[in-house]
Amino acid sequence: MITYQEHRLRTLVEGGRWPELLAVYRQVRATAVARTGEDAAVLETALLGHLIAYAAPPELAVRLFDADGGPGTSAGVADHDAGPLWEVLATRHSWLRLAPLLGPAPVRRLVAHTRVLIGEDLSYGAEPDPEGVPLLLEPWEAVGWGEGVRVRDYLPGGGARSALLTLPATREGLGPVLLPEPGGRLRGQPATGALAALAAWLDVVCVRGPAPRAAAQLAPGHRVTGGYLPFAIAYPVLVQAGATERSQGSAHGRLALWRALGAMAGHEGPDRAAVNALVARMRCFTWWDPADGLRHLHLAVEDPATGLSWAVSGSDEP
Repeated sequence: MITYQEHRLRTLVEGGRWPELLAVYRQVRATAVARTGEDAAVLETALLGHLIAYAAPPELAVRLFDADGGPGTSAGVADHDAGPLWEVLATRHSWLRLAPLLGPAPVRRLVAHTRVLIGEDLSYGAEPDPEGVPLLLEPWEAVGWGEGVRVRDYLPGGGARSALLTLPATREGLGPVLLPEPGGRLRGQPATGALAALAAWLDVVCVRGPAPRAAAQLAPGHRVTGGYLPFAIAYPVLVQAGATERSQGSAHGRLALWRALGAMAGHEGPDRAAVNALVARMRCFTWWDPADGLRHLHLAVEDPATGLSWAVSGSDEP
């Protein structure tokens, strides 16, 4: 049911009364922060923030994130409706329009990487990423996506459509596989924690040996339906795993995955050359689990150069 307040807000949107709407947003958010804290403020201002980020002129929409209204009035990177407000904004305007307007560094960075995922080349038009993550999609990052699924498809009145990315998506191309005995788990590998940071619902293990030995640690049994695939096919699902929470966007997934790949390549950060070399030599194995829900991810990746493999497995549904 649409409440009176929602109807009023949409009437103001239809009238293009953006300064008034921004003032309402700031007042409601500051009051909620003072009364019950940040989490409650995010909930109370979610719809209005979405409406402004989606439809307001960029010169006004970016002011959602400015602190010039006083304590508690500005949205942060975690403010969201169906998705983070900065991602809504990033889907509506090019970097050329947004770059001169955006202030807070964390928001600028996430907006920039969202525009990169959408397809913009910012390698010569934006400040370098502080971790060295490229501001242009590498070829293996660009080829595995379906049409229009790199970022949520936001709706003007609130909400969003997002693809149900799964790995494996079907059993087509897979076959019966008898997995070997599981490899012994290796503790303390930085890449293990970095992969686990993609999503709380993922289990991650590292073993010494080929990818099927890592898969055997997490697969439902020794006999599975599985097979090998290029990493470029798995990449979109890994990115989207980092965006299943509404407060997280696809840029979070991309940044987290580059950190994990850098760690797998033996670097403290996402070194571009090392990550590209790793992706070129990696072998990837996936398997099907009969208990899978609508969104699931089962992948083992092997680095022949080090003899290490990681398995990532889980479903975000109970």
